[in-house]
Amino acid sequence: MSSTFRSLTVRSLALALVMLAMSAASFGQFRVAITVGPPALPVYEQPVCPGDGYLWTPGYWYWDDDVSDYYWVPGTWVLAPEVGFLWTPGWWGWGGEAFIFHTGYWGPQVGFYGGINYGFGYFGVGFAGGRWDNGHFFYNRAVMNVNVTNIHNVYNTTITNTTVNRVSYNGGNGGIDARATPAEEAAERDRHIPPVAAQNEHVQAARANRELRASVNQGKPPIAATPKPGDFSDRGAVAAKEAGAPYRASDENRGGAAPRADSPARPAVHPNDLPAAERPTPSNSGNPKADQKYQKQQEKLYAKQNQERQKLQTKQDQEHEQLQKQKATEAKTQQLEQKHQQQTQQLQQRHEAQQQHIQASRPAPAPAPPAAKPR
Repeated sequence: MSSTFRSLTVRSLALALVMLAMSAASFGQFRVAITVGPPALPVYEQPVCPGDGYLWTPGYWYWDDDVSDYYWVPGTWVLAPEVGFLWTPGWWGWGGEAFIFHTGYWGPQVGFYGGINYGFGYFGVGFAGGRWDNGHFFYNRAVMNVNVTNIHNVYNTTITNTTVNRVSYNGGNGGIDARATPAEEAAERDRHIPPVAAQNEHVQAARANRELRASVNQGKPPIAATPKPGDFSDRGAVAAKEAGAPYRASDENRGGAAPRADSPARPAVHPNDLPAAERPTPSNSGNPKADQKYQKQQEKLYAKQNQERQKLQTKQDQEHEQLQKQKATEAKTQQLEQKHQQQTQQLQQRHEAQQQHIQASRPAPAPAPPAAKPR
């Protein structure tokens, strides 16, 4: 890729949304909101659960590029799309050039959501608001607002929340310092279902409501949560009690030109962005033939993976050059970058799986010599 085009791509990531159409809120897409982080999470109460099988999806700030402002998407109860599935909330993270939104999803396990404390069972890691058991969802009344007259599958487990804060993003200046655990990374690779239609319509309705814009409500939305998606006028809808922190439109929440050294790195977009592959270390099992066979397998895999990296990089460079010749729009450029990021992540995951498979056949190390007996 030419340096001119790469510079253009970086500037584009820092100054535009990856996708402009709100109707395309599909799983796995990233959305960029310049360098202004979202406001603090407001303080609000949870509406009562409307019925058995509804799961809580916490509220969050989202970005509207048309008005260059964040708006609040109220928390709401949503019917789980499948028995056994839980909701992993979307989250904002500083990506080195801009704040990036990682879309939420349904899956059998709760994955990483930035370490952000959304409350109501989502305290930064996992979910403590309930569990599935024999095809029914059981609600933890210690953190969920459930009417036991209507719903009987409940239990009560007190949760000790060690850190109470209203920070709404990961990384950057003042953001949450958290990284995904191995279990959360495994959940990310598991089977997923994107936000259901009712959730996407809920987001669009929030976007159309001027009172939910951060610049209008100063971080204290008049509709903080609803009993069901889109029920903004329902009498069960609740307003925020207060803003999570004094509202500042542009300075305090900036990620800044130089992100913290410990902030999460931007996901790799192209194979050249991936860390250099490490050469395999020789094994020392005491069996020269077994060691030699393993080393040849590792060297062969190392060469094959490097070749695949180079092949994909060449293909992506050609697609960039073709797009540049066509004088493509900003939206098409971002769509291509998104496609390349997905290809690169799939390549990386495949290579990691191959490495794990071959390492399982590594000869066991030779036993240590027995210690000398004292005279």
